[in-house]
Amino acid sequence: MRTNRLAAAAVLATALAAAGCGASEPTQPAPAAQPQSSAPAAPAAPVKLTYWTWAPNMDKIVKVWNDKNPDIQVTVSKQAGGDDAAAKFLTAAKAGNPPQLVQAEYQHLPSFVAADAVADLSAEAAPVKGEFSEGLWSLVTLGTEGVYGVPQDSGPMMLYYRKDLFEKYGIEVPKTWDDYAAAARKVREQDKNVFLGTFSSKDPGSFAGLSQQAGGQWWSIAGEAWKVAINDQATTKVADYWGKLVEEGAIDDMPYFTPEWNKALNDGKLLTWPSAVWAPGVLEANAPKAKGKWAAAPLPQWSAGENASGFWGGSAVAVSAKATPDEKAGAAKFVSWLNTDPEAVELLVKEAFIYPASTKGTQSLTTPPAYFDTQADFWQQAAQAAATARGFTFGPNVNAAYTAYKDAFDKALANKSSFTDALKTMQDATVADMQKSGFTVAQ
Repeated sequence: MRTNRLAAAAVLATALAAAGCGASEPTQPAPAAQPQSSAPAAPAAPVKLTYWTWAPNMDKIVKVWNDKNPDIQVTVSKQAGGDDAAAKFLTAAKAGNPPQLVQAEYQHLPSFVAADAVADLSAEAAPVKGEFSEGLWSLVTLGTEGVYGVPQDSGPMMLYYRKDLFEKYGIEVPKTWDDYAAAARKVREQDKNVFLGTFSSKDPGSFAGLSQQAGGQWWSIAGEAWKVAINDQATTKVADYWGKLVEEGAIDDMPYFTPEWNKALNDGKLLTWPSAVWAPGVLEANAPKAKGKWAAAPLPQWSAGENASGFWGGSAVAVSAKATPDEKAGAAKFVSWLNTDPEAVELLVKEAFIYPASTKGTQSLTTPPAYFDTQADFWQQAAQAAATARGFTFGPNVNAAYTAYKDAFDKALANKSSFTDALKTMQDATVADMQKSGFTVAQ
């Protein structure tokens, strides 16, 4: 189903082209496999397809396909990624000359659907649906019967922690968020220069992932209207939890990916990071002195005995709505191969350095990341997090919502005001932006 696409397409495309908000999230490696016989049938006539992607070494992977499929030839066009890539694709779609294939971050996919820029692959992708977890598949359906891309990579979240310093401060790996809060206070009692963790007002993708874990659903579709519930009960619980920890000084409030944050990680002044599967690369680059001292564990749960995670980052491959029937058929066959075939998935891991979305790709991940070479079960932990990540529907104006998050939570930290109020501000700003862009928003 497509909600208000024609009414808002031009406005939304223009807005995204001008937007520079919402940092692109990194992605990185684990899982996939699918017999080629279940992929969509090849088109009757030879076709040539252009694929916009920012994944490294994708040309090497595509060459394997091209050598085996002379009737469906794919040319890779390397893009910058992130918000700029999304705006460029929407501009090309509006001008009538988009590529037939495009890598789309999950948070950008709804804006492509709203602009009528990507095709519904519900028939073509049906044979490979079983290759993906329910939560991950929901990111390409938007909670509808349509399928607007085939998942390529994902960012399941885990808790990264300094195992040596946990031992020093007498801390157990927290199983619940209550345990995490107690550990944070225990660390501060022993050393006022050390924090268990920090809250980042600059990283809405992280906050969205933690909200997903708690059961938050920021957007949903109701008939021909969008529902917006960014300040739903689950997300309010998350905001209130972190706000109280910051207020009492139990955790820090330094943003991620800053020189200050890098130094704290490297010097052992920050002991945890709730992050995604791509975190090892970030830690290796920013905290090289601590190699071998970090470990990964499941995210703390909101209630004992639960087993849920969320996503931070990841992307799908979508097919342009402008593709001809033969191009669409060929593109669907290619994306099914790329993201589910065992040979292709192994290449995605080894050449593109991503964490594949398909659930059967763990066999391609035989050794842990170099930074975690002392944790033999790293990929098993990652696979468990991926399998338990809850479903989530992104809306058509994620950039506006993410900008509102940064503005509202920056002010809350500066003014020492309520995180719950900041979340309400984010909700109101997101609804106002959707209404201004021509979307019908259900009350």
